[in-house]
Amino acid sequence: MHQSKRESTGRLCAGPLKRREFLSAGALGLGGLCLPDLFRLQTQAANAGTSIDQETSVIFVWLPGGPPHMDMYDMKPNAPAEYRGAFHPIATNVSGMEVCELMPLHARMADRYSIVRSVAHTFADHGGGHKRVMTGRIPLTPVDTVNDSPAAGSIVAKCREGKIRAIPNYVSLNPGGRIGDVFAQGAAYLGSAFTPFNVEGDPTAPGFAVPNISPQPTVGGRIDDRMTLLGKLDRIERQIDASRLMESMDSYQQRAVGMLTSDRAKRAFDLSLEPDAVRDRYGRHCWGQRALMARRLVEAGVNFVTVVMENPYQSGVEQLKQGVYNWDSHAVNCHIWDDLKVRLPIYDRAVTALIEDVHQRGMNRKTLILVTGEFGRTPRLESSIGTQTGVMQPGRDHWPQAMSFIMAGGVTTGQVVGATNSKGEHPTDRPLTPNDLWATVYRHLGIDYTESFPDYRGRPMPILPFGEPISELLQV
Repeated sequence: MHQSKRESTGRLCAGPLKRREFLSAGALGLGGLCLPDLFRLQTQAANAGTSIDQETSVIFVWLPGGPPHMDMYDMKPNAPAEYRGAFHPIATNVSGMEVCELMPLHARMADRYSIVRSVAHTFADHGGGHKRVMTGRIPLTPVDTVNDSPAAGSIVAKCREGKIRAIPNYVSLNPGGRIGDVFAQGAAYLGSAFTPFNVEGDPTAPGFAVPNISPQPTVGGRIDDRMTLLGKLDRIERQIDASRLMESMDSYQQRAVGMLTSDRAKRAFDLSLEPDAVRDRYGRHCWGQRALMARRLVEAGVNFVTVVMENPYQSGVEQLKQGVYNWDSHAVNCHIWDDLKVRLPIYDRAVTALIEDVHQRGMNRKTLILVTGEFGRTPRLESSIGTQTGVMQPGRDHWPQAMSFIMAGGVTTGQVVGATNSKGEHPTDRPLTPNDLWATVYRHLGIDYTESFPDYRGRPMPILPFGEPISELLQV
């Protein structure tokens, strides 16, 4: 990956030892930041002083665009036809809990997760919604996705910056691009040291490698033929052992190269180590394999992993003319029922496999799984001529007044928290905000969410300005 941007230190990212091939992968990019400098910045910034359980973790499944709450977890079969949608609810293995008929695997294991149906906020734009949900703070602007406050994952990375492991403690598995700008995952005033380590692309694609650990063409001459991740790591390790150049590197470079050559890092990213039956259970699809990689990462010691489930039309799934890239199911974008018939079975398999796997491995008390998007969809259906199809089709618009999410692991499961009115328009029982969601997550992690960090002007900014853990979900 070509590194041309200056970092916050004002210098270019380059390894200290010229003409050494292993440093072509030693100056590792993390969203434009060198891995050695990430470690250096984290050490320099170590002032959190929070007493927390370093072994707890979060897998955050992000559904960008806004999943339709009334077609997934909060169905209203008795609502008027212009509200209720095309699908039917089905019973689960928890009495009184129902989910969409397109999610039968959810129905079989509802005792292992809880549904929260009563979250609402006021930001109807994707940008404002992303920032509102990702940060637990009221964004300064209602649009754009560049954070003005740190995303929750950055807060976790900051609070656990003293943790020394052979792998970063905040990882994002995503489609690619400048992830802090696209999904509001930026660190804002915490600084670049606390942005996620990006793992981009489709793990099912031939030749998939972790892009941020690819060799740099600027060191030791241009390397046109890039090797896969594990092959490169093995070669780096052999060269270091032979040359003993580690002795001449400072501690931050040693940590950076150590991450690359450690068995923990190599194994965490290597899905080929999983039995075929496990990979099949998750689904041989980008979403499922990202979820599986997330489980492997938290097993390796990562504290916060974001799994982006955005575009179902990949990994061999044919793009529907009446489908849409993300969960933004406006009628102009897609025929919502046709799109969900493709999207929900893939989602159903990936999410339930993750929950089941974490539970079966005995990780469920330490690992919290959270699945959400930035808002729900309009309860009242809309019809419009599709941009791609040119015909009239159904859809739903943005709706922050009501949204649903699920949690598993680290919380009390097998229940529904809160309710919306008969048309799914707004909470009527147990109204909650995104801040209550994150207060629950921070409590699981042992993080004091009343703690403050200085913003750009040096003003103390609390992790959460308001919000309380959702009492129904708390384990004793």
